[in-house]
Amino acid sequence: MNAETVLDEANRANLRLVRFLYCDNGGIVRGKATHVEGLARRMAEGIGQTLAMQAFAGVDALAAVAGMGPVGEFRLVPDPATFVVLPYAPHTGMMLCDMLRQDDRQPWEACPRTFLKRMIARAGELGMVVRATVEHEFYLVRETADGGYESYDRSLCYSSIGFDATAEILDDVIATLERMGVQVEQFMPELGPGQQELSIAHAEALRAADNVILVREAVRGVARRHGALASFAAKPFLDQAGSGAHIHFSLWGAPGTAHAGRNLLYAPATRGGLSALGRHFVGGVLAHLPALVALTCASPNSYRRLLPHFWSSAYTAYGFDNREGAIRVPSPFWGREAESTNLELKPADHSGNPYLAIGALIAAGLDGVRRELDPGEPVQVDPGNLSEDERERRGIKRLPESLDAALDALEGDETLLEALGPLEARAYVAVKRLESAYFADKTPEEEARQHVYKY
Repeated sequence: MNAETVLDEANRANLRLVRFLYCDNGGIVRGKATHVEGLARRMAEGIGQTLAMQAFAGVDALAAVAGMGPVGEFRLVPDPATFVVLPYAPHTGMMLCDMLRQDDRQPWEACPRTFLKRMIARAGELGMVVRATVEHEFYLVRETADGGYESYDRSLCYSSIGFDATAEILDDVIATLERMGVQVEQFMPELGPGQQELSIAHAEALRAADNVILVREAVRGVARRHGALASFAAKPFLDQAGSGAHIHFSLWGAPGTAHAGRNLLYAPATRGGLSALGRHFVGGVLAHLPALVALTCASPNSYRRLLPHFWSSAYTAYGFDNREGAIRVPSPFWGREAESTNLELKPADHSGNPYLAIGALIAAGLDGVRRELDPGEPVQVDPGNLSEDERERRGIKRLPESLDAALDALEGDETLLEALGPLEARAYVAVKRLESAYFADKTPEEEARQHVYKY
């Protein structure tokens, strides 16, 4: 798609509005919309947005960030390649946007999508293309007469009853995603009653992050048409399974390199088929993981999910098909071993901005590649069952147990701070500190309720 084809498609679809959307530091998808009559010029000149929006928290309060107050604007400039017609919204389309500076039309230093592009470029300098996808876990809920919410159904994990209970909604979701160019790989009713999981096809990293936004928007929009609410909150029900956004990723030889088109994680003669490069990447992620979760598990509610023995990961451990490890090396598919070898980061949920989460994951892994970090021996048991002495001997640490603790780790991590850049790092930490302070005096039930309606 380019600007001309976007205009043609918008006219053919009889659109009235096109949304210019972005994901902010609070993990909230925000934006403005243009009438189709002004679409051509606004695709070129963008739509103005106050600089303060990147200091706006997920609780709609403004964090104190120097330079992000009432003075000044950035421009939301859409990427035509992301244009889609929204089947669930009458006469409406959308595009995802980059943030450009008003004065010189260059990328703004606080733009999350630009941050991911920089990390993709860094991988390219090392001859690598990063491909990724996210497992989308979410709850379908019904609002109750007393203003609360309840699970959409009471089915069991992977139960065929669960398939039937949501069949009309999920068929509509999948058809909508197909029309939006997002390929669904698998669907299943998950562990919690009313909990669902959609797996999406792998794509290059930028498209993978864009797909996260498209899926969230489509699922929520379609659910609303069916009288349901879809929530991507990490722990919407305190006594039920949490919802993750596990990131699957792989590294491929860049065009023009000796290994062009090859999966650089795959080495058939090694344990689990994982290459030395893959081990170094894992080593980097584990080394930075306490700070990384500030970006991948980005809400106070997230840390009610990251508990030992809950299959969401609670320690800086990795293993082959170990679903309690922070990084799982999944078994490849029979006959497609070279193609399907990938890594899964489990401590991630939808409160994280996908551009920041995937970009920081790349930055951490590349640091491991450059320094040839050894991740140690894979853990073949639940790391929570190891003694404290054994975990200490193996260098396995407990992940931060609160958003504030994760932010403390991020502020002490020079690699991730350098990757983010000073402006984005300051803004992000300030936004998340504000959110943490807002929920500090809330009950767990109040926290869960507010997060249900945020994500």
